Amino acid sequence: MAVFAHSAPCWADVQLSDLEAGKRFYGGLFGWTFRAGDGMPFADALSDGRLVAALAAKKDGRMPTAWGVYFATDDIRATVAAIREHGGQIITDPVRAGRAGIVAQAADPGGAVFGLWQPEERAGFGLWQPEERAGFEKQNDPASFCWTEVYTRQPDKVDPFYEKVFGFHGTDLDETGHDISGDSEALVDFRMWSPEGAEPGPDTAVGGRSVITDAFPAEMPSYFLVYFAVADCDAAAELAVRLGGRVAQPPFDIPSGRMAVLHDDQGAAFAVLQPDELRP
Repeated sequence: MAVFAHSAPCWADVQLSDLEAGKRFYGGLFGWTFRAGDGMPFADALSDGRLVAALAAKKDGRMPTAWGVYFATDDIRATVAAIREHGGQIITDPVRAGRAGIVAQAADPGGAVFGLWQPEERAGFGLWQPEERAGFEKQNDPASFCWTEVYTRQPDKVDPFYEKVFGFHGTDLDETGHDISGDSEALVDFRMWSPEGAEPGPDTAVGGRSVITDAFPAEMPSYFLVYFAVADCDAAAELAVRLGGRVAQPPFDIPSGRMAVLHDDQGAAFAVLQPDELRP
């Protein structure tokens, strides 16, 4: 079983109104195949036979159609206590997910929702994983998870929250660049997170934090954006549209490759990234 270090992003799933339509979209876009969840209203997504994500049917139509990310923890109850102590909220108390593990949902001080996962029989992703507990070596296999970042209006509260709860160390990148609002001249306030015990920087980062600027609608809530690696960003964006999705932010270059922000055919937002090593 893969082993994920404490605080590593270890799983992602999407809540959908139409599970079968979701299978068609993501199967067409990423080539995923699906395995039924033992009679449960979800489907495991696999790439080359290895787990990459899950698609779940919404139990309540009022739930958002959205991707969510989960962080690994060795002690979920201790992490829940730390979240409360440092200004976060617990949405769902820890509950056992069969023999797979224990799960909880929380929100940071800015309102962005994320999950916690304490593994038992299931560690998380079968493709993206650290090579060692102290190592966080990222893999960029096409059609697999490769990155996540939180978008917030309250970095002054959110930054210390993740540092205290998960032990992250931040590396700030304040530079003029292309943010996902489409403003190529925007000053990007971006922080990368490296795990406790690692030298902070791009080589050890497991996620990041960006800021929701005035370029976005005032009603936009804080949220996590989940990224999947692709071999060709432009082709993936075009294919998503043919499958019924839409492009929220057309492909553009970033320091680590080329990315785009997309919506699936039911409205769930996610990003695709063509890492530098996959560019011609």
